[in-house]
Amino acid sequence: MKSILLVEDDESLGETLTLRLKKDYDVQWAQTMKSAVDLFRAGGKFDLVLLDVGLPDGTGFELVEIIRKITSVQFLFLTAQSDAESRLRGFELGAEEFIPKPFHLKELLLRIDHIFRAHEPKNEKLILKNCVVDFQSMSIQKQNEAAVFPTVNEMKVLKFLVDKSPQVVSRDQIMDAVWGVDKFPSQRTIDNIILHLRTLLGAEGESSIRSVRGIGYQWIKNMGGQ
Repeated sequence: MKSILLVEDDESLGETLTLRLKKDYDVQWAQTMKSAVDLFRAGGKFDLVLLDVGLPDGTGFELVEIIRKITSVQFLFLTAQSDAESRLRGFELGAEEFIPKPFHLKELLLRIDHIFRAHEPKNEKLILKNCVVDFQSMSIQKQNEAAVFPTVNEMKVLKFLVDKSPQVVSRDQIMDAVWGVDKFPSQRTIDNIILHLRTLLGAEGESSIRSVRGIGYQWIKNMGGQ
């Protein structure tokens, strides 16, 4: 069961959230920054922290800065301080979500589920009929043939397509994900990589990487494990 630390000084809201969240998760509730920090320093392990910005003995921003030195746990802000400056600071600290109060409980539950799904460990192998793609060793192994080793960027493009499946992704999205927003490879570079990946993957690669006219590309197979 996933574990959640709720850091909320409002007793009514804290009790309501704790009661509801305990139906699906292991939940601990802290009402101050100090008590939350003490839980981590005592060895507490959590998969997600839900925290308010305004706390009796500090701010949620300060709390995140402290626990970031202890753990890389994901966190989500629940707060009435929903101005642009507060949201920007929260996201700069690495917040997964910034939900303004008042909020709908169902929306919170959906967002929590989304965070957990997004951070589930990804299978590092892609099993196709004619070959196996190993993202850890950066190789493509066809039956009865020696493994081939695509370039790092080719493997990153393939991984991005697979992880985003069945979503159609644009060339710009691929460029940002693989090279970063400060780099400017041409769209022709993306097309050439796709062409080479199709060749390396063989017939099934041709059918798995779909070109979507005017948008980009789509992976239409699922990840699998051995």
